[in-house]
Amino acid sequence: MKIAFHGAARAVTGSKHLITLKDNTQILLDCGMFQGMGEVTDKLNGYFGFKPSAVTYMILSHAHIDHCGLLPRLVAEGFTGTIYSTPATMDLARILMMDSAKIQTQDAEYANRQLSRGEETEEPLYTEEDVIKTLGQFKIVNYNEDFEISPELSLRFTDAGHIVGSAAVHLAIKEDDETIRLTFSGDVGRYGDLLLKSPQKFPQADYIIMESTYGDSLHKDLEPIENMLLEIITQTCLVKKGKLVIPAFSVGRTQELLYALNGLELKNKLPDVPFFVDSPLSIQATEVLKNHPEVYNNGVKEVLKIDEDPFAFKGLKFIESVEESKALNNNPRPCVIISASGMAEGGRVRHHIRNTVSNQKNTILMVGYCSPDSLAGRLLAGDKSIYLFRENLNVAADIKSIRSMSAHGDYEDLLHFLSCQDPALVQQLFLVHGEYDVQQNFAQRLKDHGFKHIAIPEYRQEYEYNKEPAWS
Repeated sequence: MKIAFHGAARAVTGSKHLITLKDNTQILLDCGMFQGMGEVTDKLNGYFGFKPSAVTYMILSHAHIDHCGLLPRLVAEGFTGTIYSTPATMDLARILMMDSAKIQTQDAEYANRQLSRGEETEEPLYTEEDVIKTLGQFKIVNYNEDFEISPELSLRFTDAGHIVGSAAVHLAIKEDDETIRLTFSGDVGRYGDLLLKSPQKFPQADYIIMESTYGDSLHKDLEPIENMLLEIITQTCLVKKGKLVIPAFSVGRTQELLYALNGLELKNKLPDVPFFVDSPLSIQATEVLKNHPEVYNNGVKEVLKIDEDPFAFKGLKFIESVEESKALNNNPRPCVIISASGMAEGGRVRHHIRNTVSNQKNTILMVGYCSPDSLAGRLLAGDKSIYLFRENLNVAADIKSIRSMSAHGDYEDLLHFLSCQDPALVQQLFLVHGEYDVQQNFAQRLKDHGFKHIAIPEYRQEYEYNKEPAWS
């Protein structure tokens, strides 16, 4: 058995891990799009590094684009096998991949209109037709169901608590008269999340592929999220009479924000200002979450006893049309605008940032992980000017962050996730989905907790199982 790491290797995006067995069965764990990698992003997304038609099975941990976003490309290039996911992951992947295809098509059409004669035209990575074909290859597997993919391979999903439908992947692989148990964490959520159940315990693994996004960070804030939101809204909208712009991922962060704001209304503390969710994708993602109440934690279930819709409150309006979105920028009234994307690398939020970033009355609030190279990351780093829509813009608005709203667990959460394992029985632990310096720090923490064999794969590095001592 071999494992090759074709994405999220010493980086936090493009998750793709390919297992190859002796009989040439190939199992692909995730097929994510690279995002926010600067000039090399398009190149990374345009070449897999393996042959899609040779992949036998594909297993999807969750529906974030950096985990599912290249599935239609995989299918378009010849993958004809089955894609295994939880029910909610399929529902989310449908809307996210369709949105991605639409954006790519629009971007390609725009770029081609700007071409000079003789220049090569740009093509999208995939189309909506590719997405439809991809969805036809999905197979639903419920949490905690032992599903036999083949006589040599069985699958179990456990709840990873990251987003609706997210799962850790557990494989039992029979090879050479022995059974190898391999766990892929996917992305691990928070224990005590605002909305979702905590990550589940899982059976003992021989080998673990483990995410490490926040392997050297703690998310603890001194105040509850509701209190921090109330303070920022009050200061920005009521005291300074400005606008609060919140870049937020359509899946996860937007729903947590709505839930927290709804909580303020239930306590009669919600400021009387307009609230806008300017992201059609966020509207669809919120509906998916409403359709899967099985993922809610006990706190949400208690709220549902007194409030039939915990994601709606006074003053909230969902914006769908481009005309309505543009109108928000022309309206000087104080308001709160929640808009995708979370790293401000695309979508309508970039227009709202352009409109607000140079006015000290306004605030831009980050509520999740931001890669250093992203627009949101540069703002958080304190850049005094940004280049956006071919303009150099001074940064005068307040830039704030609520780190505890990250969907990724911090190092205490990650260690908690692994606490169900006997470190002496884990023959190799691979760290993925993290920046290299963070992974090195987390590796030391893992060693302090008894895990002896830890590898941090490089991009496209391959490991081969050879029993002595574990991997070469």
